[in-house]
Amino acid sequence: MATATSRPDIAAALADLLLTPGLDLAEAADRHFTPDYRQRTDGRWDDRGEFLAHIAHLRTIVAGGSVQVLDELVQGNLYADRHVVDVAKTDGSTVRTEVYLFGEFAPDGRFRRIEETTLMLRGAEADRNMGSAR
Repeated sequence: MATATSRPDIAAALADLLLTPGLDLAEAADRHFTPDYRQRTDGRWDDRGEFLAHIAHLRTIVAGGSVQVLDELVQGNLYADRHVVDVAKTDGSTVRTEVYLFGEFAPDGRFRRIEETTLMLRGAEADRNMGSAR
């Protein structure tokens, strides 16, 4: 688990959730997200269970990828960043998405809330909802 002095960033969280084969989803989530975690992506709110269902689905279609944080700001318990996610899917296609994120840390340093907007830079039209696909 993160501590206040070693807070996670979104790149580390996404690497554990999506890009580390063999890492148990519950363990990955517990490292970075509180039990009462909530996330809003492109206007849709999900609780932790719904968020993990989304990640479980992505794990079935994501073969690999990378996360590049372009801008990042931490102030107290608040976090903001702009990052690009490049995904290679199991069907051989690729998706590139830019994400604008605002979040809040819990006292233990894990994410309690994230609100984000996604912008697909490259990919098939069917991949436009990848940020909230189930």
